[in-house]
This record gives sequence, structure tokens and C-alpha cells, in this order.
Amino acid sequence: MRSFETKSEEETIELGRAIARELPRKAVVLLIGNLGAGKTTLAKGIISGLGAAEPEEVTSPTFTLIHEYGPGEGNNARVYHVDLYRLDTPEQVATLGLEEILDREAIVLVEWGERFPDLFPAARIEIHLQAFSGAMRQVIINQ
Repeated sequence: MRSFETKSEEETIELGRAIARELPRKAVVLLIGNLGAGKTTLAKGIISGLGAAEPEEVTSPTFTLIHEYGPGEGNNARVYHVDLYRLDTPEQVATLGLEEILDREAIVLVEWGERFPDLFPAARIEIHLQAFSGAMRQVIINQ
């Protein structure tokens, strides 16, 4: 377990870039935290750090449920950014084709994945985020 504190959106994005450098080519990463905890901000940094998109191109997939990024020029990273907030049952999640995505050589970032833990491999990375006053965040990584 590793713990970090960030004091701004920029620091959270930079932490995401640092996390990206340590990820294998294929990984499932659950981003866990309440609304406003910084999950999408951290995802911006991870996706940017993998060279799949610039932070300003990364948005929350709350309504589309899945965004796909990369690979781009000179970049072999493919990233799926998934948001399960609006889904209530494993059957609804099954309609996304998540099993197929999990089989691909890609980084799969999942917001609200803790709601359906049995749908994800045991060999996953869990990143817990907690917001404090202002833009301060605590980020705990469990691998």
C-alpha cells in the first residue's frame, strides 16, 4: 500500500502520470471514491502519462459509460475509461461488453468498479481517493 497527498488538480494529474509509468501493458485499475473525490482527474493523468490522450481530451464517461483512448502516433497504449455509476445490476454491466475489454491488452480504468467487485479479476490495482478541503486529495494505491 502506498499513500500520497495532492493539493491541486495539477498535482493529482501529475500523480496519475507517475502511476502510469509503473503500470504493466495490461491492467485493471479500480478508481474508488465518493463523488468529487478526483477519480476522473487522476484518470486524466494516467491516460496522459500513457500517451493515449492529453488531459483536456479526457472526460468522465458518466453518460457514455466507456471512453476508449489510444493508441496514437508513437504510442502503443490502449486505455478504456469506464464509469459504472449509473448502473445498478451486474446484468446491466454485462451489456457493456466488459468481459471482452478485460481480455484485451489494455489498461482498463474503472470508476465505481467497487460496486461490482466480482466482475473484475482479483489481480487488479485499487486506487482509493478521498477529498478534503479545497483541492486536497489523499490517494492510496493497493496492488
